[in-house]
Amino acid sequence: MPLAKDHKTSLIQKHGRSNADTGSPEVQVALLSGRIVQLTEHMKVHKKDYHSRRGLLLMVGQRRRLLDFVKKASEERYQKIVADLGLRR
Repeated sequence: MPLAKDHKTSLIQKHGRSNADTGSPEVQVALLSGRIVQLTEHMKVHKKDYHSRRGLLLMVGQRRRLLDFVKKASEERYQKIVADLGLRR
């Protein structure tokens, strides 16, 4: 299930370099995190939904790769995005 349009635009405005910035790694990580939270809530109700579980694991892996890319490019940007999103690393 996709994110609501208003929630998505607020994430883009908060984490993007400009209002039209949708491709930077920070925005992609923020959008993935929003979808991960939403799908995690779905998985709490539907424990045997293995297809959604696979999608969730793929999204977590994609977010991990993007965070590794940001960390390699700039440690400061990595620390900021992790702090803003409340990720545990």
